[in-house]
Amino acid sequence: MRNMVAGHETSSITISQPYTDDMFEELRLMSKKVTNPKAQWLDRPKNRRGHQQRNFQAVAVDIVEINFGVYMRQNLVIEEDFSCGIEYRPFTGSPLMLARYNGPGHWHRDADKVIAHRPHIHKASERAILLGKKPDWFADETGGFETLEGALACLMDDYSLTGISNIKNDNLRLDL
Repeated sequence: MRNMVAGHETSSITISQPYTDDMFEELRLMSKKVTNPKAQWLDRPKNRRGHQQRNFQAVAVDIVEINFGVYMRQNLVIEEDFSCGIEYRPFTGSPLMLARYNGPGHWHRDADKVIAHRPHIHKASERAILLGKKPDWFADETGGFETLEGALACLMDDYSLTGISNIKNDNLRLDL
């Protein structure tokens, strides 16, 4: 059920703690648009070049005051070590990572499985929270992407995100 405020839809569901899988799904499905599509690549950490990261802000298209953060991160030494993700940024309270799309540069282990150097997707779940883990602790292997740009394209599709057209990092200098 949807309500209208100042000509914009508002969600009838209250997105707050305790988080549920239904809330995560509603956040995933709502249309979002990036508000700073020309975000710059920055060295991380600032003092020494280990990664480059690009941070975007996004808003729900037709729902007031629902904000998100989106990042792209690339290791400058290990090409397969990359990640992009989306977090929900509530008006009050701490941000909550909804999903991370990781490259094959590392192992992942959770209560259900081990993923050895394969691309994988972490998604927030009620189960992880109830186990006292990070909301996005569980992950599933995927064949949907092999590169950071591919991971971001999958994230944009899965999370109804628009507004980033040039996702390639032309200034990236891998130290290979």
